[in-house]
Amino acid sequence: MAKWLDGGGLMAARIRNHDWAATPLGPLDGWPDVLKTSVALCLASRFPQAVLWGDALLTLHNDAFSEILGNKPTALGRPFSQVWQEAWSDIGRMARRALDGEAVYIEDFPLTIERHGSPERAYFTFCYSPVRDHDGNVVGMLDTVTETTASVVANRRLNFLDSLGRATAHATDPERIMATTTRLLGEHLKLSSCAYAVMASDEDGFTICGDWVAPGSPRLVGQYRLAPFGELAVSRLRAGQALVIDDNLSQLPAAESATFQAIGITATICMPLIKEGRLTALMAIHDKRPRAWTRYEQTLLGEVTERCWAHIQRVQANAEVREAMTALEALNATLEQRVEERTCQLLHTEAVLRQTQKLEAIGQLTGGVAHDFNNLLTIIRSSIHFLQRPDLDDNRRSRYFKTVSDTVDRGAKLTGQLLAFARRQALSPQVFDAGPRLEAMAEMLDTATGARIQVSLELPDTPCHVHADLGQLETAVINLMINGRDAMAGAGTLRLRLEADQPMPALRGQAAQAGPFAAISVIDSGVGIAPHLQERIFDPFFTTKGAGQGTGLGLSQVFGFVKQSGGDVQVSSGQGKGTTFTLYLPQVPQAAVEDIATMPALEPSGESRHIMVVEDNPDVGSFIAQILRDHGYRVSWAVSAEDALIQIASTQGGFDVVFSDVMMPGMGGLALALELQRSQPQLPVILTSGYSEAIAEGGHQGFAFLAKPYSAEQVCRMLEEVLRRQ
Repeated sequence: MAKWLDGGGLMAARIRNHDWAATPLGPLDGWPDVLKTSVALCLASRFPQAVLWGDALLTLHNDAFSEILGNKPTALGRPFSQVWQEAWSDIGRMARRALDGEAVYIEDFPLTIERHGSPERAYFTFCYSPVRDHDGNVVGMLDTVTETTASVVANRRLNFLDSLGRATAHATDPERIMATTTRLLGEHLKLSSCAYAVMASDEDGFTICGDWVAPGSPRLVGQYRLAPFGELAVSRLRAGQALVIDDNLSQLPAAESATFQAIGITATICMPLIKEGRLTALMAIHDKRPRAWTRYEQTLLGEVTERCWAHIQRVQANAEVREAMTALEALNATLEQRVEERTCQLLHTEAVLRQTQKLEAIGQLTGGVAHDFNNLLTIIRSSIHFLQRPDLDDNRRSRYFKTVSDTVDRGAKLTGQLLAFARRQALSPQVFDAGPRLEAMAEMLDTATGARIQVSLELPDTPCHVHADLGQLETAVINLMINGRDAMAGAGTLRLRLEADQPMPALRGQAAQAGPFAAISVIDSGVGIAPHLQERIFDPFFTTKGAGQGTGLGLSQVFGFVKQSGGDVQVSSGQGKGTTFTLYLPQVPQAAVEDIATMPALEPSGESRHIMVVEDNPDVGSFIAQILRDHGYRVSWAVSAEDALIQIASTQGGFDVVFSDVMMPGMGGLALALELQRSQPQLPVILTSGYSEAIAEGGHQGFAFLAKPYSAEQVCRMLEEVLRRQ
């Protein structure tokens, strides 16, 4: 009997045993085939489904649909309007649309339903599909539904917590944090009031420090005792458990209920904060009418309470740190006033602190950079002023152009020195024999220092190859030799010494290293450096020379160069005993040496080569494009790496070289070069930058590199070198 019900689960058995003869549907055997088929399909589905049949929309549903009903009375065989009586005003309209032949689909539809003994707000996504007989008449509908309450509530919770977080993110005052929190929570949950309190040490007295109240609700701020609110409140809150009361008039003894009613509270959730085993604070939400609190409201209050107090603790901790820092600064000022009375140990501690934090160096750096660059800008602005005069003769015009060019070179040198000190200079290390390079520098200095200064050179018997930036090494050694010359007041002995296969001693708290290192020493017989100044001489803009006799960047450049090259610098000096500076640079074993040939001078010529320029700065991009066109190159200009990739992919004939800035919004130049290396390995890339942390720390990874500022000659020479290698 009714084989079409086989395999339909528990509901199939209930349908088989139901007295359908007492309903408009009649006995099972007399059901039309379309109804049997619809019910069989419904029972076989694991998705919540119900078949609603006839004018009364009698309900037949599968096992999965039972979970949607909760603890409602039996729905089988009953009109759908009775099953969902509390929500029929909403559901009925959509059911009528389905019976009119329209398929209805709605996501996250809110309904207030009764299924757990009380009204409950729930959300559903469902589809009402009309069911037609063989003649095309609508004889019922298929209800396919899934409850989305959990996801809707979760999104609602996350949105609220996000809004609360943004509203209090920058608040540093605990009262403001709590005021914002109670207001947003009260408005979100449509409460009568929301308050927070701090417990006294006896865990009975408490003070409501702040609250938010809806219009018509009484304020709650004041002092209270916990005991009058009842044993339930005392036991649960002291145990760290939430106090949840839907209606104190029916749930509590009259005396306890009266305590709540006296301050306009009928329903409440109070969340405790336990710290170090003691009840320390409370946060509560209230309604002046009975209210069946939902799980969402309880969970949200718990999360808000936890986050809010954690935020306050962070704010208080930060305030304590600020107070401690203020006290420390005051103490430091007092110590500075008595610094001359302190012992040598205190002076040594101060020096270590200065070396570690570089606070004074930062101040000198800021002032020094501003001073030097303002001087350079003054020269450039004045020269441009004269160049704009129409009556300027050609000789003076050339002189002013040369002044601007020289000043730009001085500015580039200054930024190079700053980057070297910061160890952010984009170095181009190579392997070379240091002996011949030092010999050439000694010859040059011997000629430049005059007859009263004797320059001597000490070299090892065998070649000593190092891995370093040759230009930076030459600059560092020349800086040291010039400092030595100045320290000797025009007369004395200046020695330049190279030692191979040396260990590097422990310096500035760093452990010694076995090496091998090449040790390059510059030794003078001058006045020496006082011990208390020796740890400061590498600070930027610090100098022992008189005003106007130096920028104070030379030794900082030396220090930054050797540290970035993997080495270090040692100073040994005594007043009246001369000074020895020793640079330690990584030495390359003879077996690994590869000499680098010097490229011959080339005349720049575009030869109709097609260059892709990638530069986000419109002024720089315009200038470099014009330089290349003036030298015969064809130029395409992209303002971003992404634009460059599009042009490279779409340009017929392709490009011969890509000339790209490194620092750009979005994809940077180095990332562009790596992408082209992957996709078009035959296309050479030249990178250029005034400063790039990625280039400074990781190198240019085998790509050609030209530092800004550059001249037209440097650009064209670099292009010709790259094209020649191709």
